[in-house]
Amino acid sequence: MSRPLVTLLATSVLCSLAQAENKPSLRRGGYFKPEQGKAELDRIAKKIPDLKAWKNRRAAIRQGILEGAGLHPLPSRTPLNPLRHSKRSHSGYTVENVALETAPGLFLCGNLYLPSDPPGSMPAILCPHGHARDPNYTKEGRLRPEMQYRCATLARMGAAVFSYDMVGYSDSRKQGWNHNHGDQVLRLQCWNSIRAVDFMLSLPRVDPDRVGVTGASGGGTQTFLLTALDDRIAAAAPCVMVSAHFYGGCGCESGLPIHVRPRHITNNTEIAALCAPRPMMLISCGGDWTANTPGIEFPFVQRIYEFYGRRNLVENAHLPKENHDYGASKRQPMYDFFARHLKLDRSRWKTADGTKIDESKVIIESHQTLQVFTEKHPLPRHALKANSRVNLPR
Repeated sequence: MSRPLVTLLATSVLCSLAQAENKPSLRRGGYFKPEQGKAELDRIAKKIPDLKAWKNRRAAIRQGILEGAGLHPLPSRTPLNPLRHSKRSHSGYTVENVALETAPGLFLCGNLYLPSDPPGSMPAILCPHGHARDPNYTKEGRLRPEMQYRCATLARMGAAVFSYDMVGYSDSRKQGWNHNHGDQVLRLQCWNSIRAVDFMLSLPRVDPDRVGVTGASGGGTQTFLLTALDDRIAAAAPCVMVSAHFYGGCGCESGLPIHVRPRHITNNTEIAALCAPRPMMLISCGGDWTANTPGIEFPFVQRIYEFYGRRNLVENAHLPKENHDYGASKRQPMYDFFARHLKLDRSRWKTADGTKIDESKVIIESHQTLQVFTEKHPLPRHALKANSRVNLPR
């Protein structure tokens, strides 16, 4: 082979490698088998012999999420200009429809659940949702009965609760958004969650030291990402999502390089561990990628809590015979968890036999009732067009 040809081939290979290095490296969906995920956790554990090493790695992982998601430096917190309307009163709680302007022209919509008789000081709990939706969009996201049961019951127990849309769900669709808007979705959803905390802390009587978050599936991803990025979260309960081998099958979970960074590689289990030493409950089941949580993911997270001497502050509620959802049996341990750590009142809301929190008084509202932007309350004219690139204010 002639030298010019060798040189040409070598240059081509180097160019290909350079191009590959410039592309973000993503881990999507079931990237590993469970045993491979465990092997990676074991490799990570060897890099973390003590609390000092963990604090250094924790800072690097958090910074990597911010940089990978395009949130470094954090955008400016512009006025939220909250719109609240259509307040309904039910047994022990109220519901309002809410829109927040999380960035100029970018609106986050949801429902605010409050106790009918708010205590002098109350915790705030954020409830992001997952990807489940019906073909007619009448039972999608925050409109689903399981979301309404969760939010209303927590409000009846004495919390201010905010249930809010993923990008491209419910009211967000009215703004022209599709949930598959490329790499914007993960970034925008993280930012929306941070701004949702801002909103909750602006409410009267909300205790800034008692802020919680819980969600299932894609809402579970939002739960541990928000907890990793925002130290105002005091307690977290990610449901059916924390896994060492599964990274989330949607761009809103794995569409940006938050796991593979120039100086480290991480996974969702280690990201969830950034909650330490704040209280956390991992809710898992036998019918999805969290089937091995008791033997793989939970011991890893426990070890991180042990560095702080707080092993008792992390829990695993595992339901081996159940599938991927946030059903009633998964909600019950979550209610107990937040009652203990956010000081909620469970005594008045137990079932007659005293074994569970009673959800029977919750009124399931229609999707029309829960809508924020309606004919009476139209979408603001300056709302951003969904097809445009959203440049968050710096």
